[in-house]
Amino acid sequence: MQPALARFRPEHVDLPRFVAGLFAFAVVTVGAGSSVAAGQPAAGPAAPPSSPAVSAAAGQDVTLRLGQEAAVQGKDLTVRYTRVVEDSRCRPGMTCIWQGEATLAFLLKEPGRGESTTAELHSGPRTGPQATSFAASRIELVAVSEDAGEATVRIS
Repeated sequence: MQPALARFRPEHVDLPRFVAGLFAFAVVTVGAGSSVAAGQPAAGPAAPPSSPAVSAAAGQDVTLRLGQEAAVQGKDLTVRYTRVVEDSRCRPGMTCIWQGEATLAFLLKEPGRGESTTAELHSGPRTGPQATSFAASRIELVAVSEDAGEATVRIS
């Protein structure tokens, strides 16, 4: 009796079935390497349902959880940490060549005038601004927690 490989004849291959199998294999292989399959979010996490607002004194640092808002004392201004746009910082326990940066989105409102805008602030100066101006105030990203669940801003 001959081994199975010795009896293989290319003219007996069902070409459409072979191509379909090859395509399925390619899809599974590519999908296995994607960020979604690896358990990583495809995009930065969005803000959870609203957290209680905090009161912040002008010129003082305030730490906001994702989705939380700060009302600035003596000013018609609120600052809400809305989402993580990007986070390329080195993860704990890893050795990295570059420190990386986090980019966070904030919703800035001047409720008395009905004005609002969004701002993306960066944890380092390489990829974009660390501060912005709105409603005669300066909002600066001072620190980002390891998991980007909290952001510390200075509002002056």
